[in-house]
Amino acid sequence: MTVEILPATGDRFDDAEKALDSGDGPECQCQWWLLPNAEWQSTPHKEREQLLSTELGGERSPGLIAYVDGDVAGWVRVGPRIDQTRILRTREIVGATAEPLDAVDVWSVSCFVVRKEHRGQGLMARLLDAAVSVAREGGARVVEGYPLDPAVAKKSSKQLFRGILPVFESAGFDIVARPKPDRALVSLTLRD
Repeated sequence: MTVEILPATGDRFDDAEKALDSGDGPECQCQWWLLPNAEWQSTPHKEREQLLSTELGGERSPGLIAYVDGDVAGWVRVGPRIDQTRILRTREIVGATAEPLDAVDVWSVSCFVVRKEHRGQGLMARLLDAAVSVAREGGARVVEGYPLDPAVAKKSSKQLFRGILPVFESAGFDIVARPKPDRALVSLTLRD
């Protein structure tokens, strides 16, 4: 198995769409963390698709696309937390983070999609490792995540897009808080 993880850029829009074809990805277009709730509710799918396309064509890639043996296999969103508006409005995160909300050097790994046919191969861990590298190269001091704890969560949880706690812990993230029994806020310090 050959795994390649590349930035989600404008020329890879079709691959990003394929990566997002599982779970809530097709409807969401990885815009959930970017739009306040009222705006999310009023933004149709085609507009969300256009928002993602605009992001991919921007100066900084909003995420990474994983390929397994050349096939699009997964997606991860990574970027400055301050750019992900809903994170800064989510009480369970705001009340749990140890970092200032206006810190530009705090990045978030906030969304994963692993396509069904590529699950069970450790791809989420590889995507997380690559996301941490991107954050480090982008100047992040701290990387946060908001994963689900599968030991406590319902098996059919729609919150899996957040990632799962064991993957973050294996990558060296520390649990900062448990805002809900099935959710954690985790943090990895990259520099002082």
